[in-house]
Amino acid sequence: MIDNTAAIDARDLRKRYGDVQAVDGVTFQVARGEFYGILGPNGAGKTTTLELVEGLRQPDEGSAHLLGEPSWPRSTRLLRRIGVQLQASAFFEKLTAREQIHTFAALYGASRERADAMLDTVGLTEKRNVRDDKLSGGQAQRLSIACALVHDPELVFLDEPTTGLDPQARRNLWDLLRGINSTGRTVVLTTHYMDEAELLCDRVAIMDAGRILRVGPPADLIRELGANNLEDVFLQLTGREYRE
Repeated sequence: MIDNTAAIDARDLRKRYGDVQAVDGVTFQVARGEFYGILGPNGAGKTTTLELVEGLRQPDEGSAHLLGEPSWPRSTRLLRRIGVQLQASAFFEKLTAREQIHTFAALYGASRERADAMLDTVGLTEKRNVRDDKLSGGQAQRLSIACALVHDPELVFLDEPTTGLDPQARRNLWDLLRGINSTGRTVVLTTHYMDEAELLCDRVAIMDAGRILRVGPPADLIRELGANNLEDVFLQLTGREYRE
């Protein structure tokens, strides 16, 4: 039975590309208001799992429900309730930061005032007249997140938002993500950074080779396995060292 009270209820998701089983029977639930992390090395299947859950790809098997509604086939009604920040930012060419977010706002029927407020929320008001290709990596990621939030979604998906950022930009983005979650939004984050998952997430799903190996609060996983950190947890679960 589908859990309609959950933000996400994913059951036995599978996706194959040729000989590669990218997602292999993934099942998990995310509570409303939770900050949930999917943690694993590159190639673990995190992004494909997120795309199946978001409704960007059709699963070969299994199903996902978001906020009580099936994510596939895609529903315009559901799309207005979720926000998606992809691993690679997809902006319109030759637009300033303000023009970018105004365009996203118009697509969702959000006001220009709301768009300007989101620029302020992510600390980009002073960069509003700068084209996206002139923004730093951290600034571009913040703009991407602002565009995903401009229509005030209940559920937000963030796919490795801090990859490639310098340490200070990562910490700044962490503060922003905590703030997003503190407003009551459900946040789902994929990451290959152990420290990020440990600091931000209420619970993490440790993933490898298309499967979820263990789920729980980071501190509980570390304690239950007698580990020093999440890297040790991964080592115990897989028998090999973690490689970002």
